[in-house]
Amino acid sequence: MTNPSIDIIVPVWNSPFETRACLAAILRHSPGARMIVVDNGSSRETELMMEEFSEPLGEQGLFIKSERNIGLVPAINRGLARSDGDLAIIVRPHVLVTPGWLDALREAAQDASVGIVSPVFSGSGASQRLAVNSRHDCPFIETFSVSFSALLLKSEMRVQIGCFDEGLDSGEWCLIDYIRRAWSKGYRTGVTSRSRLICSQEPVFGSDARRKSQAHISWEHYRELWGISRHYGVYFGADTDVAALADAMETIREGSRRGHRFTLLLHHRQAREFRRCGWNCLHTGIDQVRLSMIMPQRDLVRKIGALRESAPEMIMVRWQDDASVAGMDMSIPFADVAAALRDV
Repeated sequence: MTNPSIDIIVPVWNSPFETRACLAAILRHSPGARMIVVDNGSSRETELMMEEFSEPLGEQGLFIKSERNIGLVPAINRGLARSDGDLAIIVRPHVLVTPGWLDALREAAQDASVGIVSPVFSGSGASQRLAVNSRHDCPFIETFSVSFSALLLKSEMRVQIGCFDEGLDSGEWCLIDYIRRAWSKGYRTGVTSRSRLICSQEPVFGSDARRKSQAHISWEHYRELWGISRHYGVYFGADTDVAALADAMETIREGSRRGHRFTLLLHHRQAREFRRCGWNCLHTGIDQVRLSMIMPQRDLVRKIGALRESAPEMIMVRWQDDASVAGMDMSIPFADVAAALRDV
């Protein structure tokens, strides 16, 4: 896919000034892309502004009108249904694209195994998980955390897995369900730090109680489909050779692709070797905590305590079955985790 065709889908509901700025930035920084604007029952003022942008575009623009607000996800799905490009990119009106954003997303999607790509966000409305790629030496890293604010989808993947589930919420659970469906067909999800977008505060609709209720219903539906996501804290031991951990790290990456989180407690030498192997860039669901070179066992106990306090649901995992390390009481062997992941 050397020169893929691209459709940019913009779902709009009111906010004419913000929407105008978003559309203008897309026109300025997205040469060759077709724009699909989905008017989700906006006011006449917003509708006129969108028509003003759409008319001069000719075949490079498509305006879809809904008489009422059908919701964010249904509006996105309507746009996707009209997309015939090799790549479809969702951009919401509270986002401003920047120079080079499109080339960076397109480059990340060149890998045949990549189906979903997120940019990095900055600005007042950026989610903390996506605001800054803390691993600056990782141009592309797999992730389980994306946003409807801006997201690239490959058309060949959409043919296999369809559109977003409109029965779920308009956020986390709808997105991670889609990521799981993509991975079930062999498509990876990642974030590229080379595409950076500016994100203002995202509009919030409906009551807080209704949003919480919908999120809980979506969580239950996700759990029925995909099971429970767990958080594991893994300690490999001070003397374990990193060269012996290749299979274990592949197991951990596979677990991260299914929504599990892993916090790896590494001795200084191990952390250095992990970086040399590129294992610091496997997945955003894999965090690495480096132990102090001075009295590392004491630091291990302290860091385990802090982790258990901040994440009481975390399950501690030891590398060797017979390992006996302070702070690792009630831990389970890594072999059990690997077996559980294989059995899913």
